[in-house]
Amino acid sequence: MYRSMASQGGEGSAVDGAGNGNSTPIPQATPTSQAATPTSEVATPTSQATSSRAGSEVICEALYECLVEWHLERKISTVTLDNCTSNDKAMVILPDKLDTSSLMLDGQLLHMRCAAHILNLIVKDGMSVLEQGIERLRDSVAFWSATPKRHEKFEKMAKTLNIEYNKRLTLDCKTRWNSTYIMISIALQYIEIFEKLKAREKKFKCCPTKDDWKFAREICDRLKLFFDITELFSGTKYVTANLFFPKVITIRLAIRKWGKSDSEIIQKMSAEMKDKFEKYWSDIHGLMSVATVLDPRYKLHILNALYGPLYGREHAATEIEKVKKLLVQLVKQYKDEVEGEDTWDASIVEPAGEEDEAMKLYDLYLSSRPAVPSSSIHTELDMYLEEASLPRTQELDIINWWKVNGARFPTLQKLARDILPIPITSVASECAFSTSGRVLSAHRSRLTPNVAEALMCMQPWSRANLLGGWDSTLFATFQSVLEDEEEEMDESTSIITEE
Repeated sequence: MYRSMASQGGEGSAVDGAGNGNSTPIPQATPTSQAATPTSEVATPTSQATSSRAGSEVICEALYECLVEWHLERKISTVTLDNCTSNDKAMVILPDKLDTSSLMLDGQLLHMRCAAHILNLIVKDGMSVLEQGIERLRDSVAFWSATPKRHEKFEKMAKTLNIEYNKRLTLDCKTRWNSTYIMISIALQYIEIFEKLKAREKKFKCCPTKDDWKFAREICDRLKLFFDITELFSGTKYVTANLFFPKVITIRLAIRKWGKSDSEIIQKMSAEMKDKFEKYWSDIHGLMSVATVLDPRYKLHILNALYGPLYGREHAATEIEKVKKLLVQLVKQYKDEVEGEDTWDASIVEPAGEEDEAMKLYDLYLSSRPAVPSSSIHTELDMYLEEASLPRTQELDIINWWKVNGARFPTLQKLARDILPIPITSVASECAFSTSGRVLSAHRSRLTPNVAEALMCMQPWSRANLLGGWDSTLFATFQSVLEDEEEEMDESTSIITEE
């Protein structure tokens, strides 16, 4: 059985196979509503620490109860969580409740950080220094999408100029960098329309300058890298663990390259992103490096090819040795375990991606690597590593490869079975960017927990055609929630009036 679980702040899904998306919701603690009236109480560091500890205990207890209920407490390898203090503390507590002998290296690798959330944090830090550079572009999009009449003028101008208007102008949400990327990428297609309307519409005084458009294009090119990789990491139809290492190295090399840009703003963005990258890199690269080594197209060669440019030759050797040591420890543990029944899903093919910097470095390394004469092979791991790598360019069903070739490497097959299906993101790509700013906005800051939950559930359920008609049970439930909340608000209003 594949032993991995994905969760987001106490809520998530158990994923079987290579992240096939067969999921079961994990119960979450009911959010505590905040008082709507001002209060004179101030949270002290002690009270905040106590609250954080209580939250982590609730998350840990809820997760453990689910594992026991589903009989998975001895069949789990990692738990994928987003990055918050409560989750970190919960993962410190959880191993004490589990039989550590059933965990990889006694639970040392239990906590897996959500890659999509880390990328989100990296980009948000970089975007914080870019806001002023795209302000006129944002104002222009806001102007022409503000009313149906203005949008109709914009669309008519597109027809006049014989420009295909197949993507509607979309204003971004400042808390969701992916929406900023989409806004910029769409606006860049209609530069000519903006320029023509600037001359015809007197009220339109915020049209971007040539420098603004040039800057927007530079930002768009850089955000596209993060956008594409986030979507790749969040896939549910293919294995993602073996994709993590080369793609993250591609990001790190790109950030370094941006630091040499002629633009001071881009340099500052690069510095901000680099600091956030380094903060989380050391927490997750070990196990994900092992997952990449278990890809028969890469093995240890990709570490040799990429660690050199990243760390320098001497430091790279040290880092590679750490990965080898971790791999040997895992092989030793799995060699001692009883062989279990294989349950491989052989229908999943990894998507073909575009050429990137990391893969170019890997090809260069292989082309310059001298042929190694065959030598006496002493262990199963040596045998696997010494065999010639498969061509990198071929599409590989890695799950099926280990099912077919695993008979020659039974210990590594068991290890691959548990490591490759690890979901490296806790949620799907469309949820990798926080929705809290859209649900609980400045204009809807007094929503109760029940209404907020109903709003967040209704959108994905409607997309999945789970709501049915207006006379369905779910619609009746939503209506009941709203009526209950309306009664509570009426009661609270009457109490305030009486006082």
